[in-house]
Amino acid sequence: MTLPARLVDCLKTRQGLKIIAGLQNFSPERVEKVCRAAVGGGADLVDIAADPNLVRLARSCGVNTICVSAVEPERFAGVVAAGADMVEIGNFDSFYRQGRHFSGEEVLELTRRSRALLEEDVPLSVTIPHSLSLLEQERLAEQVVAAGADLIQTEGGSQIQPETGGIRGLIEKAVPTMASAYAISRAVSVPVICASGLSAVTAPMAMAAGAAAIGVGRAVNGLEDQVAMVAQVRNLRQAIRTGACLWAK
Repeated sequence: MTLPARLVDCLKTRQGLKIIAGLQNFSPERVEKVCRAAVGGGADLVDIAADPNLVRLARSCGVNTICVSAVEPERFAGVVAAGADMVEIGNFDSFYRQGRHFSGEEVLELTRRSRALLEEDVPLSVTIPHSLSLLEQERLAEQVVAAGADLIQTEGGSQIQPETGGIRGLIEKAVPTMASAYAISRAVSVPVICASGLSAVTAPMAMAAGAAAIGVGRAVNGLEDQVAMVAQVRNLRQAIRTGACLWAK
């Protein structure tokens, strides 16, 4: 695979930050706001829907590394031609709200199809469904890496409704994806992106659990004010840096 040098460096030091615009977010206005917030706040990459026009829009906003997500491998060729740096199967959060779930066998087949359609140097990230047991997630992660996945992404926070508020609630919401990151990062040798339900409070915990990067969506793309979006990304960036400093001591 061929990743931009800047992204490779942040993954090696476990300080990667991905901002997710949304797999089913095809609104140019919303995507532009997310991209500008990501750039202004110091994120390393932005994850957008599979639309060549959105890829070109993200590049015009100054996004250095563009990841495009979809669950239809046939859509990847067009976005790669438009300039996407990497592609991803998933994130599945938006589908769960529609009652759509993905089995391990389906994700593995999507991985194989995607890898067959992509050039060898195009990085492929694969999301592991949180609905599987941790043991099943580990096994699937191993299988998709063997099938050509270059990165793994975890999930789970969108399905958790914390019983308490404040800091404790933020930690409760992040537990499923952090548990997956811990288990999967020890089962495979590729970088793991811990995503879904994370915040500035739990970002350092995700890194400590074994993630090379975190992915954050609704905490940023759910905001309306551009200044607030940039501030949120900066908070996440600082939380990751602070966590890295603590690990170095």
